[in-house]
Amino acid sequence: MALNKPGRYVLSTLGLIFALHFILSATHEQYGNATSFSKLTAAWNKEQVKYTDTAVPAHPDIAPLPKWSNGVGGVANATRANATFVMLARNSDVNGAVQSIRSLEDRFNRDYGYPYVFLNEEPWSDEFKKRISAVTNAPIEWGVIPHDWWFQPSWINEEKATEGRKKMTEQGIIYADSVSYRNMCRFNSGFFFKHKLLLKYKWYWRVEPDVHFHCTLPFDPFLYMEAQKKVYAFTIALYEWSATIPTLWDTVKNFTKKYPEYVAKDNAMGFLSDDNGAGFNMCHFWSNFEIADMDFWRGEIYTKFFEFLDATGGFYYERWGDAPVHSIAAGIFLPKSKIHFFNEIGYEHPPNIHCPKDDDVWKKGMCGCDPGRTHDYGPYSCQHQWDRIFQ
Repeated sequence: MALNKPGRYVLSTLGLIFALHFILSATHEQYGNATSFSKLTAAWNKEQVKYTDTAVPAHPDIAPLPKWSNGVGGVANATRANATFVMLARNSDVNGAVQSIRSLEDRFNRDYGYPYVFLNEEPWSDEFKKRISAVTNAPIEWGVIPHDWWFQPSWINEEKATEGRKKMTEQGIIYADSVSYRNMCRFNSGFFFKHKLLLKYKWYWRVEPDVHFHCTLPFDPFLYMEAQKKVYAFTIALYEWSATIPTLWDTVKNFTKKYPEYVAKDNAMGFLSDDNGAGFNMCHFWSNFEIADMDFWRGEIYTKFFEFLDATGGFYYERWGDAPVHSIAAGIFLPKSKIHFFNEIGYEHPPNIHCPKDDDVWKKGMCGCDPGRTHDYGPYSCQHQWDRIFQ
């Protein structure tokens, strides 16, 4: 039976389309790759992919790291650094985590696409993943902390630890009775940089839930650190509560006495001590913001330092924080020139805020913070102590 005229036109048109498709596939490689059966099948099944809490990016189809056509951080045509953001959080922190990531994306990362690594003591909830994935197009990895890196070690004398917590509670110290807070401090001091999701990275930028970034960054701080051969960077310096670390400095001095070769020449002892190391003046870098080279934490000196501290049980018998531990290590085992103060990064972790007081820096960053509220040079600030070691 012969086809009617409309039917012949349809077949002729389809034949022409298929012929054109085969010609383009044979002569244009990009067209052939884009329209291949495997490519189309992958696109069709994309929504059915399931992700687990292993090292799988939330956005597996993200573009490769770009080459920058304009100067970035003073380095023309540079790729991004081997770096990531790190957030330690719980599923209940979802609102604060979204706030922090949205702020960081708006002020810096939407133009750079650096990846995120989220770490939790338990598996991440679908809600947390969904909410975070909605506010960034950067790659995301979801990690669970190994049990022995988080929970109080079995060799800790619980009776002694309980007595220490009770004493601090009587003194009105924040987190005095919290074991989980001590777990966090110990983990951030000695283990996070060993997590399997972080081993492929050199640099990290620590981000906490419920923080604000108030200034737009006109440069890449990772590339700046790399180019200037820096190792550790901060935005806020303040005093530690001495009652939380009564034996920490003596432990540090015991370590440096055992390993004097580890003490760096021209270090930042003048920031940490007012009497050339005899005592600790409690000044430290507030580690809820830090940008640093994880190879320093992974190296021989810091590894031995942390193991020496950990063996005393001070993280649990007292309340040693990762901030003084990191600060003391950077201040003693690095030349002071390796430590950097990022004045340009407007940062707030309530109740403290760093807002650039220099009017040119404040305007260039389009900062939304009030310079009059900055923590710098206030009664609880150690910025003067930092400044003095460079005078």
